[in-house]
Amino acid sequence: MWSIGIWKRLNEYEFPGNVFAVGCLLVSSNSLIIYIIIKFKDTSKIGDNMSLETLPLAGMRVLEISGGRLESCARLLADLGADVILIEPPGGIAARRSPPLHEGISLAFEAHHANKRSVMLDLRDPAARQQFEHLLDTADMLIETLSPGTMEGWGLAPAVLRATRPRLLVQSISDYGQTGPRRDDLATDVVHMATSGYLCRSGLPGRAPLLPPAGLMTEATAMQATWVALLGLWQQSQTQIGDWLDFSIQEGAAQVLDPALGVTGSATAGRSALDATPHGRPPAMPLYPVIRCRDGDVRICVLNPRQWEAMSAWLGTDHEFTDPKFNNIARRMAVAEALNKRIGLLFAQYSCAELVAQGQRRGIPIAALSTPTQVLKDAHFAARGAFRPIALRSSLTGLIPSGYFEFDGLRTGLRVRAPDVGQHTADVLSGLSKPALGARAPSAEPALQRRPLEGLRVLDLGVIVAGAEAGRLLADQGAEVIKVENRAFADGGRQSMTGELMTPSIAQGHRNKKSIGVNLRSEGGRDIFKQLAARSDVILSNFKPGTLESLGLGYEVLSAINPRLIMMDSSALGNTGPQSRTLGYGPLVRAATGLSSLWCYPDDPSSFCDGVTIYPDHLAGRVAAVGVMALLLRRERTGVGGTVSVSQAEIFLNANAENFLRESLLPGSFRSPGNCGEFRSPEGVYPCAGNDEWCAISVRDELDWRNLLKVIQRPDLSDDEGLSTINGRIARRADVDAALEAYTRMHTPEEVQRALQAAGIPAGKMMRLSEFREDAHFRARGFIRTLEHQGLATSLPTENRPALSLHMPEPELRPAPYQAEHTRVVAERVLGLSKEQIDALILANDLEEMIPLA
Repeated sequence: MWSIGIWKRLNEYEFPGNVFAVGCLLVSSNSLIIYIIIKFKDTSKIGDNMSLETLPLAGMRVLEISGGRLESCARLLADLGADVILIEPPGGIAARRSPPLHEGISLAFEAHHANKRSVMLDLRDPAARQQFEHLLDTADMLIETLSPGTMEGWGLAPAVLRATRPRLLVQSISDYGQTGPRRDDLATDVVHMATSGYLCRSGLPGRAPLLPPAGLMTEATAMQATWVALLGLWQQSQTQIGDWLDFSIQEGAAQVLDPALGVTGSATAGRSALDATPHGRPPAMPLYPVIRCRDGDVRICVLNPRQWEAMSAWLGTDHEFTDPKFNNIARRMAVAEALNKRIGLLFAQYSCAELVAQGQRRGIPIAALSTPTQVLKDAHFAARGAFRPIALRSSLTGLIPSGYFEFDGLRTGLRVRAPDVGQHTADVLSGLSKPALGARAPSAEPALQRRPLEGLRVLDLGVIVAGAEAGRLLADQGAEVIKVENRAFADGGRQSMTGELMTPSIAQGHRNKKSIGVNLRSEGGRDIFKQLAARSDVILSNFKPGTLESLGLGYEVLSAINPRLIMMDSSALGNTGPQSRTLGYGPLVRAATGLSSLWCYPDDPSSFCDGVTIYPDHLAGRVAAVGVMALLLRRERTGVGGTVSVSQAEIFLNANAENFLRESLLPGSFRSPGNCGEFRSPEGVYPCAGNDEWCAISVRDELDWRNLLKVIQRPDLSDDEGLSTINGRIARRADVDAALEAYTRMHTPEEVQRALQAAGIPAGKMMRLSEFREDAHFRARGFIRTLEHQGLATSLPTENRPALSLHMPEPELRPAPYQAEHTRVVAERVLGLSKEQIDALILANDLEEMIPLA
């Protein structure tokens, strides 16, 4: 028994590096002899992960100086293959102690710093700074997330570092950017939720605004920062010139989480978020109802006419909505309450599983409403390997999401656990050599102004929000993006309430693109598409899995024509697994991943408040764009293209890696905290003077607490030892919140924000979308520009670039195309077809022309 036990412990023990042990035991009457044979793991392939050398960013080195902001940005670059080296002070960065903790282990640190290496250097020490600069000479990029001015105080200002390293790319990530009136303000996740225009739309009408579940803001914005980083790396690869990228978390959140100035879902029928948002919380979208069934709840999304016809047929021939007028989405919205009640009578007869199966068979989008515990046990996610085990220590194993991306059919994600403090210091620093004399000679900053993706051509088959965003992001940065569409299978994003051909949503989501009408269901149309693919770099799609293959336009076919081609596919539940072909929309993704069950008031578990958001659509567009950029960088090294696949459902799983890890270790722990921070007190959303006015506040530590008591003039509470620690304040949260509310209710949110920020406490007013255009900080940073379109009566405010940069100019603002507006231009210029040939293809219904404007 001893021998079996020791054997088991040897094989469970997590040996460092690439070593594992095989034990051979000999037992005699008076002795136990253990022979251990040391072998080396084949770390080139772990599970279903890609081999290290084929990861897209293999060979790149990124240094990270972390101030606790968007740590997943560097983690994502590490997932993609970059050698990410975390620079830590003695004792390690504060994130090593960040909650949630389990048996003393920071699950947040494990999630955000996996795949990295750690080097311990105290950058306040001159000798350590010199070592850091030698290390910097080996790097492609530096990511620093410290408060503005910190690097300058150490003599390591980005401008100084780049003066002698013109190829170095530096990305500075801060709460509000390196410039502007709020440059030095402090923020946390909950504060950014308020100041980015997200909080004002979350919650039920008549109730307090509701903080969305953890992970949404921070991880979505980290993906936006990764998109910016990859743009910089691509520009560097094309020009051999670096940059200084100034990334504002507030602006990133405002762009990626239901942006006020972006494309909206098909259910809004073309209206912008700005137009569709009232002063208070908007009512939930009635076309995304949660309906009770025999053993739980399901959500349905019946949007286009084909889906409604299938739903109507399922209801029978004698219901009150058989009139063909209800094919129109606006007509159904007007009777949504009665319609959903009628559907509820039908669904009460079925179980969740039966309804999902019926929906799949009938072509009606339906998803079961899951909890995080159910998600961890879900058969579809298990079949896809969406979670993988992680050994936190020899006797403690949990489950963690296995990565955002599949490249060439294999995942990129967790390879090695987060490092110990300074674990790789000796290995990394021993390989450094002093730069040759003159290697750091100062040089003038080049006068380069170039959109990074100039010269690339993209065929955009994307539809609705996620598809529109992926193509728009690439078009904004200079790529020629050609939207390929067909009236018989129109993009749902083009529908509108009144039938107009151009809406604010289309104008925002498809700016800078061209449109060609191609019938992919005809042989001639498919041939045209193949000719376009032969002359393109990237193809984007977000159809149901298998659609392009069924048309004879899958990657195997198209890569044979163009081996350098990169193809991105995005789908609701991924392109494999038992539910992969289920029709998917954002509301169904949120239901299936547990997000809907988490987004509620704790006192009302059925108060599902995610019916207004279109998460994760905008984020999915960023994930897709990041995947494409990673493959473009790999193509520079290898000369061949590849595929990247994105599961929109798994975006939420990976964005909440530490919470699902904790749930696997402590079932029931991942739940809605409502409007109070689980690990801080006071923290949350507090009522202020005025009509439905609120301010988000975070007290991070004892210093913040003492400063808060001075601001709210409650010195008596400083003598209460029970409130002197975070745990003590959490235990008496009601008392603490009452004391703070007594102050906030007497002041406007602007006054509260100013007073607390002056005391060094993160605070931010709940901004409404209507305030964006007049916001002084946004204006100072050029966050908003004006978009003109001849099909709209008025100009539109629109988002500008994703970060400030020395060498990347603002995007062009060319108007979004009408459907098939550029068919003749593209056919002639890209394919070299004559007018007569184009006429013949249009006559044969292989090509389509734009419908003439009235």
